[in-house]
Order: sequence, then C-alpha cells, then structure tokens
Amino acid sequence: MAPDDQGNNARSDATAANRSDGPKLGGLKADGERADAVRSSSSRSSSRSGSSRPSTRSSGDKVSGTGRSAGGPQRNDDPGRPPGRQVWQFVAYIVVALIALYLFQQFLLGPMSAPSTEIDYSVFRARVAEGRVLTAVIGDSEITGTMAGSGQSGGTSTEFRTTFKAGADDRLVEELQAAGVEYSFKGPSSPVGSLLINLLPFLLIGVFWYFMYRRMAGGRGGAGGIFGVGKSKATKVEAEKVGVTFKDVGGADEAIAELREIIQFLKTPEQFASLGGRIPKGVLLVGPPGTGKTLLAKATAGEAGVAFFESSGSEFVEMFVGVGAARVRDLFEQARKDAPAIVFIDEIDAIGQSRGVGIGMGGANDEREQTLNQLLAEIDGFSTDTARPVIIMAATNRPEVLDQALLRAGRFDRQVEVGNPDLIGRVQILKIHSKDVTLSKDFDLERAARITPGFSGADLANAMNEAALLAARRRADSVSMQDFEAAMERVVAGLEKKTRVMNESERKTVAYHESGHALMAALLPHADPVAKISIIPRVRGALGYTLQMPTEDRYILTKDELTDRIAVMLGGRAAETTVLGTISTGAADDIQKATELARRMITEFGMSEELGSVRYAGQQLRYLTGVVQDNSHLSPHTQELIDTEVRNLVTEEFERAQAVLRENRAALEHLAQALLKQETVDGSAVQEALEAAKAPPTAEEGDS
Repeated sequence: MAPDDQGNNARSDATAANRSDGPKLGGLKADGERADAVRSSSSRSSSRSGSSRPSTRSSGDKVSGTGRSAGGPQRNDDPGRPPGRQVWQFVAYIVVALIALYLFQQFLLGPMSAPSTEIDYSVFRARVAEGRVLTAVIGDSEITGTMAGSGQSGGTSTEFRTTFKAGADDRLVEELQAAGVEYSFKGPSSPVGSLLINLLPFLLIGVFWYFMYRRMAGGRGGAGGIFGVGKSKATKVEAEKVGVTFKDVGGADEAIAELREIIQFLKTPEQFASLGGRIPKGVLLVGPPGTGKTLLAKATAGEAGVAFFESSGSEFVEMFVGVGAARVRDLFEQARKDAPAIVFIDEIDAIGQSRGVGIGMGGANDEREQTLNQLLAEIDGFSTDTARPVIIMAATNRPEVLDQALLRAGRFDRQVEVGNPDLIGRVQILKIHSKDVTLSKDFDLERAARITPGFSGADLANAMNEAALLAARRRADSVSMQDFEAAMERVVAGLEKKTRVMNESERKTVAYHESGHALMAALLPHADPVAKISIIPRVRGALGYTLQMPTEDRYILTKDELTDRIAVMLGGRAAETTVLGTISTGAADDIQKATELARRMITEFGMSEELGSVRYAGQQLRYLTGVVQDNSHLSPHTQELIDTEVRNLVTEEFERAQAVLRENRAALEHLAQALLKQETVDGSAVQEALEAAKAPPTAEEGDS
C-alpha cells in the first residue's frame, strides 16, 4: 500500500476484521437466544481503528461541495415568525372565541338558565282576568311573575315572562289590584352595568386567549411558536457549572491537543486575528460509541470558561412544520447573546443526514431537510467577532451519512477523531475512574489495561464500577484484581446463570465444544492465548465460553491470522464431530461469525485468488457494526462466485480444525474431563492438557 494510505487502511479496511479484538468469547447458547450478546472476535469491536479487544468465544453460541445547496437556507418556514401574521393569528383567536361563546350562550346556556314560559301579552291579560296570576314584577320592557297551573288557582305555580312597554296599558295596575295579584315595579337598570354584564364573558375569554397567545409565543413576541415548541430545548450550562476539565478525560491525548487550540480561540481570539487568522466556526467529533465525545465537549467548555449550550439532534425534530428551523434560530440567538460560547449538538446525524436521500419521494419538503438548511445558514452566518466568538461543536458516530455541505470548510472546519484508547490511554482512564474506588495494594492498573484491549472509556468505567460492586457484595475492604477480572467477564459475557441446570449429555457436549475452541487457540500460531474456560451458563444465553486475551493492540491483520481465527471459531463444532460423532445447535453463533469474517475477507479485503483484489461489499459503517448491503451492482454469476469462495474457505478451515483435534485427541479428552470436574479453568489448564497428552502413560493408567 502507498505510504499516504497506510493510516486510512489501518483504520478502515484490513483492520476492520479486527473489530472484535478484545476478550474473544466463544461458546454455546441456549436455543432461541441471540449469540451476539457476547462479544466475539469477529464482530465485537465497532472501532475502525482495529484495536484489539479480549474476546470470548461462546460455546457454539446456540444450543437449540464548497458552496451552498441549490435549495439554499430557508428562513420563511416558521409560521410564527412574521409580526403581521402573529397579529392576525391573535385576532383570529379572539373572533373564534367570541363566536364559540355566542353559540354556547344561545343554544346551551340560554335554555338551561331560562326555564320560564314565554307568553303573549294578551294571554297574560286573560290569565289576570281568570285570577290565575299570582305575582307580577313590572319592568320597562317586560313583566315577569308566577301564575297558577291550569284548572285550579291553587295548583302548581309556573313562572312566566311577557313583553311589555311602559305606559302602553293604563288599566293594568287597576286590573292587577282587582284580581288580588301581588305586584311590584322594577326600576330601570344602569346602561353601564348592563353593558359590563353582557361583555364580561367576552372579556374573560379575551384575557384567557391573550395569555394563551403569550404562552404559545414563548413570551418573546411569537418566536417560540405554538405552545413554545419553536423555542430551543438546549440546556444552558454556565461556565462555572460545567465542572469538567481535560483532567477528567483520559485516553484521548490527540483529540485533547486539537481541542486545546479551540480553547485558545475562545480565550484569546485576538492572538489569531492579529495575524489574519480566522476562528474556526465548527468542530466535529467523530468516533465509536462510548469514547467520550460528549465528555470532551464539556471539558472544552470547562477549560475555556464560557457558556455551554448542550442539545441533541433529535430535539430539533417535531411534528409541526417549521419547528426545527425555529429551534435552530433560537439556539443560535441565545448563543450569540452569551458569546463567547460553545454550542454542542450531540448525535447531529439526526438532522444532518445527506439531502440526496429521499429525492423523488418528497425529500425536498422534508422537515428534517428544512432544519438542516437552517443549520447551514446559521453556521455560515456566524458573526466572527474576534472579541466574542461562538463555536459550534457536534458529535456523531455516523459521519458517512452527513451532508457534504455541512462538512465543508467554513462550517465544520475541524474534524477530530476520538477512537478507542490504546494501552496508555486505558491506564489513564482506569486511574480516573478508580479515584473514588478503594483498590487493594496489589491491584495492577497496567495489567487491568492489558486484559481489556478494545474497550472504550465507557466500557472501562463500567468494568471498574462492576468490580467495586462485586467487592462490596462479598463485604471486602478493597477491590482486588480478581474482582476486576470477574467484572470484565461479566461485562463481556454476562452474569452466571446458576439456575439453569443442564443434563449430563448437554454438559458433556459443552465441555468438548469449549475444549475444542481452547485447544485450537493454543495450537494455532496466530491465535490469541486462552485466559479462561467455563461451562457455567450465562444470562446472555451462553452455556459456556472460552476467553482469549490478546497480548497487544493490533491494527493490521494478515490473511493467515484471519484464517486462524475462523479455525478457532469452528473448533467447537470440530470437537463435537471428532468425539461425539454428531453436531448440535450450539455452534450456530460460531458458524455465523466465521461466515461473516470469511465473507469480509472475500468481499472487503480482496483475499480471494479467484475474485482478486476487488471490493464487492456494500458500504461499511466506520464506527458502528453492520454493513449497508447493496448487491445490486453484482451480477448473479459474481454473487455465486462469492458464495462459493466463502463456503470453500469456511469448509477448509473446518476440516483443518478437525485434523488438528484428531491429532490431539488425548489433550482434548483431558481438557474436557477437567472442565466437567471443575466447570471453570484458567488458560494454564490447556498447556497442562497438552503436556499430559505427550507424557507416557503411568502404570496405573496402563492397567486401567
């Protein structure tokens, strides 16, 4: 390979096969349970850096461009932004409320609150003449009162109401007196009081809608959108409250060195502006999950002593059109007010995916695309005031899906890769996470770092915490190295499932299966040494496992090393066929991982003489496990050749494993019997089995 390509190839292609380097776990899994719960040599490590990770082989793993985009930034996608539109919306709310109130009073409240009977004035005079009117209240425009029911004057009384004009009937009072009606006069009501009473419901509803409008506008003149959904949900962390510095980050020296320059930009921008330098507008942190990208961003803010705005890409996406763009605007407006500041967007791939995806399917009007357009405009439109700089930082583990307009110079000027730590980095991380943990005097942090290659910072923190919990559970005074090793196994393989009881036939199958893995690892020249073998079931489904510990971090693997790994994976099934003469479902996960590695050798690494040094695989995710399969460019004949090459490679290694185990049948029997007796043995048991097989039989063994 060319010298300038060696670094990239070491991170991406050849070393991708080494993703699982770490404790390699191989073993049997209960039927129906996923074997990928254990971290194996072929699939565990998600880092493209190829850093080794101890692998556990679970026994069988199953027993049953530079310019803006054509669309350009769009600033009119927030319906709540124009002031004129806000006023009309408010007026519309009031009109709708008044109409609703009128309909409510007219058709619901009116009939319920007015149960009296409306009668004509002539009927009222007739009822007075009949003596049925009991009481009457005479007003300026109406007469109200009660009258007896029909048929008898002493019956149930009924309220009545009739229209009346004062002065129109001079004989009314005389007739009421003659009929013995109790009557009274009602004075004219105040016009102001009547008006207030009539307008009070409307005023109340108006006040209600006004406060609702203020709430919908986020209290800032409409910039918040409906119920404040357009207001940014970013968490503002003041400089003195960040509480994290680079001393709290380990295993990322190169990334820290890059970020220290950003700190200098924030602290002394005039130093760079004096020579004509321009402050970077954006810094993108990329790397596998758990490597501390968010922690590095916080540490940058803590070191610089500036305001820190933290948000997630998913917080910009809502069901309302234009909300994402409004939140982007609001976030950057807040940052500019508090400049110098850092705007950190975690998982930016949620809104920054390439706009080329979805063309022809409504992608041009997608809400996510509008949000991205607004983000591009805000970054490109930063005020580069050297006295009050604002820098955007973002993190993702899927940089390959980001839009090119987002990655171009002038937006994200810096891209900082944060990978899994090496040996020195793991020691630093363990020191940080063990500051508050009481370690035993003989606890060796360097050894702990050596047995955890391929672990991310989050994995190491989890392992140290699990070790402390295990020590506390057994009421120890300090955390020992044995606690850490047990915690590491727990992180890799899961808890022991002591309630799962296997019959003798299954225990025998698991013992020979694991012995096959272990012996192949010990006998092949390029395999990682065995650290531990167990046939105790685990909660993640493994009925047994073989733990391999790499002696060093690896970044490039040869074809011989990869084929030896496949042979080790198939050692469990080879042992079953060699000793038991049958096969079981326990090798399902081994077969899956061996097939995946063989296919990658053929389609990604060009390790097939028949197909040559040509890449046939789909797009490979740099920091996440999995491949975006796309075989549309392959002809049926080529696909058939690939399948044939994969099958031949796996079959060849399986036959090699059978041959090796047949030659070492005695060692296989010795190791299997030790497992059946002790259930868990360390790596030295493998060498003891090999030495015992070479030693001449004793007199007792010969007699037996």
